[in-house]
Amino acid sequence: MKLKLSFLFLLITTLGFAQKEVTISGKVIDAEENFPLEYATISFISKADNSVVNGGITDINGLFEIEVPSGTYDVKIEYLSYKTKTYSDKLLDKSIDLGTVGLSLNLEALDAVEIVAERTTVEIKLDKKIYNIGKDLTTAGGTVSDALNNVPSVSVDIEGAISLRGNENVRILINGKPSALAGFGDTNVLSQLPAEAIERVEVITSPSARYDAEGTAGILNIILRQKETLGFNGSVNLNLGNPDLVGIATTLNYRTEKFNLFSNIGFRYFDAPRNSFSDVTRFDRIENGSLIVPSYRRIIEDQEVERLNRNYNANVGIEYFLSEKSSITGSFFYRYGEDADLSLNSSKRFNDGSIVEETLRKEKETEEDHSYQISINYVKRFGDDSDHKLTADFQFENDAEEGFTYLNEDYLFTDQDNPEPFQIEQEFTTEDQKEYLIQADYVLPIGEDSRFEAGYRGTFENEVTNYRLEQENINNGNLVVNDTISNIFDYDENVNALYSQYGTKLGKFSFLLGLRLEHTQLKGDIDSRLSDQDLENAYQFPIQTKFDKNYLGLFPTINLIYNLNGSDSDNEESITLGYNRRINRPRGWFINPFPTRSSRTNVFQGNPNLNPAFASAFDLGYLKRWDKLTLTTSVYYQHETDSFERIEENTGSQTTDGIDIIRTIPVNLSTNKRTGAELGILYNPEKWLRLNTSFNFFQFETEGEFNGVDYSAKNTSWFARFSSKVSLPGKIDWQTNMNYRGAREDAQTRTKGIFSMDLAFSKEVFKDNATISLNVRDVFNSRIRKSFTTTDFFNRESESQWRQRQVTLSLIYRFNQQKKRQRNGNNGDANGDDFDFEG
Repeated sequence: MKLKLSFLFLLITTLGFAQKEVTISGKVIDAEENFPLEYATISFISKADNSVVNGGITDINGLFEIEVPSGTYDVKIEYLSYKTKTYSDKLLDKSIDLGTVGLSLNLEALDAVEIVAERTTVEIKLDKKIYNIGKDLTTAGGTVSDALNNVPSVSVDIEGAISLRGNENVRILINGKPSALAGFGDTNVLSQLPAEAIERVEVITSPSARYDAEGTAGILNIILRQKETLGFNGSVNLNLGNPDLVGIATTLNYRTEKFNLFSNIGFRYFDAPRNSFSDVTRFDRIENGSLIVPSYRRIIEDQEVERLNRNYNANVGIEYFLSEKSSITGSFFYRYGEDADLSLNSSKRFNDGSIVEETLRKEKETEEDHSYQISINYVKRFGDDSDHKLTADFQFENDAEEGFTYLNEDYLFTDQDNPEPFQIEQEFTTEDQKEYLIQADYVLPIGEDSRFEAGYRGTFENEVTNYRLEQENINNGNLVVNDTISNIFDYDENVNALYSQYGTKLGKFSFLLGLRLEHTQLKGDIDSRLSDQDLENAYQFPIQTKFDKNYLGLFPTINLIYNLNGSDSDNEESITLGYNRRINRPRGWFINPFPTRSSRTNVFQGNPNLNPAFASAFDLGYLKRWDKLTLTTSVYYQHETDSFERIEENTGSQTTDGIDIIRTIPVNLSTNKRTGAELGILYNPEKWLRLNTSFNFFQFETEGEFNGVDYSAKNTSWFARFSSKVSLPGKIDWQTNMNYRGAREDAQTRTKGIFSMDLAFSKEVFKDNATISLNVRDVFNSRIRKSFTTTDFFNRESESQWRQRQVTLSLIYRFNQQKKRQRNGNNGDANGDDFDFEG
């Protein structure tokens, strides 16, 4: 606890009354096991005015020695999760030794803490749902992506893409802000951070005006753990797994009344083999009035990739309490990653049912990634109301990547007499990305039940991609730079935003109204030998190599909540209604028009003509909470204009051996309508049994055409998850998670449903200071995406498995922490606070 101590007051008191100083000493221990309690708090409370005159804390041996003016006091000795010892009306007129003071565990408090810490709970706020994901055994040794996949409404596909209610345009925040920890929008970075770092996840499907308007699906705000316990404490987490996995992570925290030092440091090495298969049948087509017959009617490709990854990350910082009302926090995050991938792609070509050619394509890729982030946060509170405050943030992030790829393809069999050899290719890519964030927020409580907020946020991002391609000269074997494809792409995204919002509570009814004004600048410059006309010929529509687009938008938000039974927290029942307008800004790799070259026959190209998409969404929710059961449900509707869609089309070009080159390109494909409903149930029938299930059903309809082709589509899909946790004798826990993602269809592709199951067991050891766990993710090795694509010029049946079944053994050891894990209490949302008008 924080001591309400004023040195000025003590000085005046001492000089004014000239009271005699006495020294009070003693030792504080655990009454049951007799070990000293470091950082126990001793307070001396004046009987005259009930104020704290002086106080202090114990040292590492549980000892204290405190000077106070002579007088009569209530002496309180406190320690977190222990019963307080009070000496009432104690006359202190001379120095004394209180001797050894034994404190007993507060069992009732510990039971309450255990319920919060280990049971998955849901809290409904005006603008979000908060999932305290609890002690999820299946994510032990796992990553943030694994943990997110167990949060209702959230789904992580086999390639690591995160979606919210089936929509992948979701904004990922760390502690309320865009962060290098989330990979500058590349959610694959989340598959490299340990799940143990998460305290809770805020699912914000109807964001208030305080949040960035980016993300048409909504926002996932990941709140990281930060210890509030005084003293030095921490944990060490060790992981071993198959396929190869070795990891170590440590969390260290040192907190006093004046400052809090915190750190998270980790290393992770893993092999994540993946595989894919495709079977393509090609058709005759009419092009410019002529019949085009494909060189090969059928092509079967079978790819296996070995992916070795080494990742180091460190996050260190200090929170310094300038006064009772203000604090400043500074932190530094650094991540270094090394990737080494080896891909072997076997390609078989057929005509008239007979194989005519087989090749093997080898791709070796290495990548180094250096990221760091510097953050400074200042908080100033005014008066006695802790909600009346001003916060200011500055953040700088830098991400530098260097990649090298070697590609070669050889014939294993061919019916050609003198086949033209394939060129050896080498790719060199450097990416340098910088982002500045400046933010200020002011919160003004109005009475007991109302609040006004206003603020500014500016994000300024620059991304420079330098790409060089070297190709073999078949005549002499030399590697020569391809100047027409090599390029430098310089891209800026600058957003300035102002917002204000007002909320109040009127009996059972609460509302939060907000308005956000954002100005977006998307600016790009492509430096290459290709002219605008060259790009237009390649794309078959006009393209600018230099552009500067500006958008000004208003984003209103409305969030309402009605508590049907008032403030009866034991039987809570409420209805929520939300409306918000959002934006989806294209990322740099969606803009860059130069194609990837991981495949000769299938390429991805960005589109510099992309404009932001805008969406309006409505959400109606219901919550009912009983003693052992919590029910949440909602229905939602979203209408998006200029929505991004990826389409596949024939480029009209062929490889040297006559195979059509197919490209995937993102375009603004008119409108997208999404309607859905979700249901969640948390049920704890017994202390030893916890059940959790959720179900989401949605329908989406796309209307639009591109290059004269109608890509309109209408489809329904669903996903469901179920989790059970059973506490067995011997302090053993058993958890089962099951997920099913239903079949889905868009304008060109039908994807089959995917079922997967995870199992985990854990046991407390070393007097409950450590936990050993064994988990198996994807028990049946069934997390495989199977799809069928149909176009006017080919059909493709494909399968892909991004990650195989993983078995992990983990050990986490906690030191200088209480016997039971405790819920951290001071990690808020984007501005460090929650909008608590729900009753």
